[in-house]
Amino acid sequence: MPDNTRARQLTGTGLGLLLALVLGAVLLTALPEDEDREGACGARKVTSWTADSTLTGEFARYGDDPARTDDWTGGDGTHSLRLPDGRVLWLFSDTFLGQVYRPPNLAGESYAWRDTNTPLVRNSAVVMTDGRLRRTLPAPLFPDPAPGQWRWPVAARVEPRSPGSSEQVVRVMLWTRTNGAYPWIYGVPTATEVATLSLPDLRVEGIVKVLDQQRVQDPARRVLFGTTALTDDGNWTYVFGGDDARAAARPASKAYIARVPRGRLADPAAWQYWDGERWTIPSHMRPVLGDGERKGVGSAFTVVRDGGTYVLFTMAAGAEGLTTITSYWACSPTGPWHGPGKGFSPPLPEQRAGVAAYNPQLHPALGEGGLVLSYDVNWLDTTGVSAQANLSRNVSLYRPRFVTLRLGPG
Repeated sequence: MPDNTRARQLTGTGLGLLLALVLGAVLLTALPEDEDREGACGARKVTSWTADSTLTGEFARYGDDPARTDDWTGGDGTHSLRLPDGRVLWLFSDTFLGQVYRPPNLAGESYAWRDTNTPLVRNSAVVMTDGRLRRTLPAPLFPDPAPGQWRWPVAARVEPRSPGSSEQVVRVMLWTRTNGAYPWIYGVPTATEVATLSLPDLRVEGIVKVLDQQRVQDPARRVLFGTTALTDDGNWTYVFGGDDARAAARPASKAYIARVPRGRLADPAAWQYWDGERWTIPSHMRPVLGDGERKGVGSAFTVVRDGGTYVLFTMAAGAEGLTTITSYWACSPTGPWHGPGKGFSPPLPEQRAGVAAYNPQLHPALGEGGLVLSYDVNWLDTTGVSAQANLSRNVSLYRPRFVTLRLGPG
């Protein structure tokens, strides 16, 4: 081959390679990283958090207010929902009513306590307006379904009364539990129900059972849905649930997911359950998170969508679960879920020894510039007279506390 022909070919090849490299560089410069694109999915973690003394203090103010004897003075299982008129509905599981007393002690200071005979109900609801808690709805809001059984409210959504309807109602998911022997000191999981509340008066119109678990022989494998719920940009509400493995002294529970068309939360036939590949019937559902050891969730957890990423917060598995909140992330509500991430330990009351944090819950209706997350605190020994005596002597032990979180790339 003549030298000048070879030179022309080499020059053409070099120019082509150079052009490809330049074009590639231009494309890499022009396209942002996936995690920087709006709506893109990428690992997320808690980059900072601060105690929210305003919200924590508001529940202390309302609980200590002696003006009424039939209102909320403490509770756990904290969930919230923004109503169409701007009010916020707060839902609680076991709740102390009655009064809190503040007599002076011998040192001339003051302290707050409840009478040990103060009323305890299985659920309650408190209405907030403009950042102030205003009133407790008649409690219990959801009556016991049968002797020895009770209802705990969990996630709630505002949705059309029926698909396409212009009338809106509140749907509240309920956990039905039944008295049981140890280790089921918090009751045996029995069923998931959905209550319908009218708007704007928040009157209970009816309660429907959507998933009965009594035929599942092992109570540790029974799944209750509603620990958290998300409504996507389309027509689906995704409802997360979990089994109760921790009650049987296992390290971590498993998380499950169902989906329901908007407007049909109270229709048992409309619920679909994820089996790892497709949406199907309840008997075929499979967990989306949890290996029974290091990975898994507590008895209650919460999920938020941050851009294109779903972030799940739960108490950590093992001994750290008494004090530490950790997180997982995924690009879809069905997973795969990645984690656990590095945890953080929110503030506990001054009487820290013997006190545990639990039930982290996000509150999308609140917060500007961050995610508001609540957690409940309780005395570790929940059996016997001493437990209620401790809660009565220190009213701050049975009220929600709040932190504001900020998320960033993981």
